[in-house]
Amino acid sequence: MTDANSAGPAPLEPLDASTPYPVNPANDPRRSPDFGVIDGLAEEMDRDDSLEMFRRMALTRYFDLRVQKAQLDGDVDCFIYLAVGQEATPAAVSMSMRGSWVLGQHRCHSIYLSFDGGPMALADELLGLPTGCCGGLGGSPPINDIDKRIIGHNGLVGDQVPVAAGVALTSGGDKVVCFFGDGAAEEDYVLAAMGFAASRDLPLLFVCEDNDLSVLTPTVERRTWSLTNVAEGFGMPAVDITDDPWLVDHWTRKMSENLPALINVRTCRELWHVGAGCDNNAEWNRYELTKETLAGMQLAAEVEKIETETSKFVEDLWRERLQKRSEILPAGT
Repeated sequence: MTDANSAGPAPLEPLDASTPYPVNPANDPRRSPDFGVIDGLAEEMDRDDSLEMFRRMALTRYFDLRVQKAQLDGDVDCFIYLAVGQEATPAAVSMSMRGSWVLGQHRCHSIYLSFDGGPMALADELLGLPTGCCGGLGGSPPINDIDKRIIGHNGLVGDQVPVAAGVALTSGGDKVVCFFGDGAAEEDYVLAAMGFAASRDLPLLFVCEDNDLSVLTPTVERRTWSLTNVAEGFGMPAVDITDDPWLVDHWTRKMSENLPALINVRTCRELWHVGAGCDNNAEWNRYELTKETLAGMQLAAEVEKIETETSKFVEDLWRERLQKRSEILPAGT
């Protein structure tokens, strides 16, 4: 546990692969559902805000599980990058950063939905309909909504980071949030963009969704350095934490007061890097852990209501859009 007024968890030494572990090859203590957790944050947040944060998580989870089914059923044939297991981070960041410019990574359904992107436009995009957020031509990674300040990703790993620096440079002081993964953190232009943001004092919050996997290669096999140490070397505040949503919200609010800054969030990807399959059991299930915390706050009934309503909304939406596609596009399209 960490005190709320501290500078964050103490940095650890670089890891090696001397202690094999089935999911966490380096047996990294930072890959834990409790890493950096601060006692009392959930209770401090307004109950309605906690439920709204969970609602955003539920929307992502039910939506992406329905996308998974749609691909398995043959209704979606574009590449899909599902955020099942990684719902908490964008939901938490969005609680205080709505209205900012937002740039997502390829696994961006959670980002798009948490920052008020339209679920119907996203479903239509994945179904190849002209009413999709990219006209049905882009598929999963480049989803965007410029009116909501959501800028899509073009598929080049980490390219959104230098783009985000450019947006922040010309934003007139408006805040920018840039999400990327731990694999993208190893691209030279990502690190260069972080250094540029630091040197120009740009209003940019970097959020690394660190699931410890570059497709299937764990971090320990790719590098020995820490992204937070690199950020601190550039002179920007940085923190390394687990994906507890109240913890992410806490550090988002704290870091957004002193931009640029980096939050590295340890999270778990439950499904394939791309597609509808499952590689292995995730190290923890943040969605269920969040439900447990809310139940401990006497909010179990409200959680059940959110899940019931969200599940129905998503299923009704997909049924309607599949019917719409059958009316617009020829069979087999």
